[in-house]
Amino acid sequence: MVRSAGNPARLALVASAVAGRPVQVAAAGTGALAWTDGATVFVDTSLSTGDQICALAVQAALLGAGSLEPEVLRPLGRRPSLARRYLAVEGQRVLARRRDLLPPAVWLLLDGTAAGRSSSPAESLAVALSRAAVGEPPELFGVIGPRRVVVAPGPPGDAGASRHVPWRSRGTQPARLEEEEGADVVARDLFSSPVGGGGGLGRVLKKMFGDGRSSASGPPGADSPTRLSRRAAGVARSVTVSSAVAAVPGDTTGWKPVGLQYPEWDANRGCYRPDWCTVIETDPPPAGVPLALPDTHRLRQALARLGTELERRHRQLQGDDVDVDAAVEARVQALAESTPDEAVYIESVRQRRQLSVLVLLDVSGSAGLPSASGAPVHEHQRAAAAALAVTLAGSGDRVALYSFRSQGRSAVHVLPVKRFADDMDALVLARLGGLVPGAYTRLGAAVRHSAAVIERDGGTARRLLVVLSDGLAYDHGYESAYGEADARRALAEARRQGIGCMCVSVGAGTDAETLRRVFGTSAYASIPDGEHLPAVVGPLVRSALRSAELRRRAWQRRARTAERHFIERRTA
Repeated sequence: MVRSAGNPARLALVASAVAGRPVQVAAAGTGALAWTDGATVFVDTSLSTGDQICALAVQAALLGAGSLEPEVLRPLGRRPSLARRYLAVEGQRVLARRRDLLPPAVWLLLDGTAAGRSSSPAESLAVALSRAAVGEPPELFGVIGPRRVVVAPGPPGDAGASRHVPWRSRGTQPARLEEEEGADVVARDLFSSPVGGGGGLGRVLKKMFGDGRSSASGPPGADSPTRLSRRAAGVARSVTVSSAVAAVPGDTTGWKPVGLQYPEWDANRGCYRPDWCTVIETDPPPAGVPLALPDTHRLRQALARLGTELERRHRQLQGDDVDVDAAVEARVQALAESTPDEAVYIESVRQRRQLSVLVLLDVSGSAGLPSASGAPVHEHQRAAAAALAVTLAGSGDRVALYSFRSQGRSAVHVLPVKRFADDMDALVLARLGGLVPGAYTRLGAAVRHSAAVIERDGGTARRLLVVLSDGLAYDHGYESAYGEADARRALAEARRQGIGCMCVSVGAGTDAETLRRVFGTSAYASIPDGEHLPAVVGPLVRSALRSAELRRRAWQRRARTAERHFIERRTA
């Protein structure tokens, strides 16, 4: 992603693609929230390019989905709190509807639960008008200024496609956001009387006749005049992009832990202890301070061509094989004395993504120790996990993110922050931000469970396990050489199954010899912080995938040889 914000007008193509029609992008005041007048989206130029794209994508998606039509905006005209509730629901709906058109950076604003509450602007308005709990919209959603947007009818036969006419084209300059949403709005026209009794004439009539209720049924005050609220916020809320997640229930009493049995390698006796460890997989509480959206530009460059498979493209002008069908058609065209098509080759290009990755994050107590920079090791490893997950998911790979800690062999807790089938959205970053280091590190059981998850849910030919840990394998009865040997053995078992294993220690002060004893011959590296991750991730991934493929083939050859010898002995 481009680092400098630059001129926002260059993002007009992105806004137009999301809206489905020409939309311009212009600069708003510094610190102002994004808004649109129907033809132009205004964004704060002090934001980064990624945040500008997120902000304009929401506003453009509202335009393209018909969320700013007059019948919807009319009830929001002088009710800023209602407009915010409507934006919180409708914004999630339109982003989910246009997910395929959005850049990966915008996916993190998505909240699947909030998006499923509505299927149309009318339903979103009904939810906003109801007493249902609706969280505040993320800061990057911007605001809806109902009186700034004017929708003109589209051409005949173009149902649903509306043309937005900005206020400035009508000779009227829109008021500032603080004036429009505040309590002391100065009337532009002394004789105008908007809905709800506003305007000079409306106030006079209100004093003469007073407020009254009709005889229609409904809750008291349902048809009372709409007033501006003095509590409307005139300044931007200080919320980061990654905290854009709807309110989630804090009740976790419905968790149902599932215990799975795994063996453990006893280096002292030179054999396995069958069904020795119990792994309990439970969903983490979706709470805590969500992580900020990581800068994945350099990391995406390092991982761009990793995990790809050769794809055979037919009917190419050049290639390494002949496309028989295309060659026959070209011959027929030549015999018919017409110009034959010269695209008669098959070209093999390495472009199809065929990689599933599970990132395993160590959240044991040792991760809470300070790093060389003073920040806890847990913060460095958590930021690295977020960067890897966001980058790989944005590249089209299948990604899962799990964390683990243990309290003895019968309580190895594995917490799925993101499963393979889950979307990479703000809820994932909220879960990741809620993780707190604690307990111990029974690394072998966590690696075996992760390998089983990749084997079951990965669904691709190439599979990779990324372990982010300080390398201190320790638990009750799992000390020193015993724990190191079991962790090393578990990683070797995963590679034997064809799963590449890449281990990274971020910010920890573990010496190289200890890491070698724990990670064995797996690809591993120790870096001081996440800024060094793009420099090492490419060689590590390539080495891990190549080593896993070689070990898998060697193990298959040994298995076939042993099977053949067994059959020969039985038949002798």
